[in-house]
Amino acid sequence: MQNSHSVLDKSILYFFLSKPTLLLTIIVLSFQVTAAQMPNKEQQAVTVEYMTGSADMHGMRIAYRPDFNYDLDLYLIGDTRLSWEASLNLFDLHGSARNEATYGVSVSPVFSKALPNISENYPLTFEFGIGVAYVHDEKFGGVDIGSYYQFEDRLALLIGLDKNQNSEVAVRYIHYSNGGLNTKNPGLDFFSVGYIYRF
Repeated sequence: MQNSHSVLDKSILYFFLSKPTLLLTIIVLSFQVTAAQMPNKEQQAVTVEYMTGSADMHGMRIAYRPDFNYDLDLYLIGDTRLSWEASLNLFDLHGSARNEATYGVSVSPVFSKALPNISENYPLTFEFGIGVAYVHDEKFGGVDIGSYYQFEDRLALLIGLDKNQNSEVAVRYIHYSNGGLNTKNPGLDFFSVGYIYRF
């Protein structure tokens, strides 16, 4: 009986340690903080990002958020905003495998939480979400990702360029994985820098 508990404890520990996105999200959101107000929830948003990541792949991401924003009070997290985002992702635009360039589309719920501000002129927001994506080709950039359908995990820090957060700079970590839908599941990791405009 003791051995089975030991195996269970080790498997739970391995699950959290093998998911850095999940672990970092739990740590950041476990702190209840007094933070700045979120942007006007009646606004839409568009984002343009440059991505770089796995297997020397590069690309561009264009995203749109409609004005379907919901303010929630989540247990342990506090005031959080739920938004929806659709994106078009263009991979290998400048990479070494240009003949394997492809595209993908994704839809994701996005949770946002205001963070304590260093300056009122530059409000900070933390974002996280897990969505679904369709990639046009199972193999590109020299990587066989195993499935056309992927999960898209994200963590981001948004820095407002004005008090109303009508313009923001986003620094994101994005991870793609098919979640074991196929035996080939190498996962792809990207870092991106983007500009967000709200209107």
